[in-house]
Amino acid sequence: MSVQIIVNKDKCNGCEKCYYACPKGPRIWKKDKDGKFYVYDVSDCHNCKICVGKCPVDAITINILKDE
Repeated sequence: MSVQIIVNKDKCNGCEKCYYACPKGPRIWKKDKDGKFYVYDVSDCHNCKICVGKCPVDAITINILKDE
């Protein structure tokens, strides 16, 4: 199975809680020029969903994709 992490940039406030809560933070998360977080590499994501629980503005969604 693959993981898809979606960050709603309209909701993201750049608080960094997802980044610091994630056990793989620097390997998965980056900030864009506006200070909003995005996921640049989901290969290290273990689907722990800690980022979802830490986001105070509900900007993060994780989808599990079935590999074909």
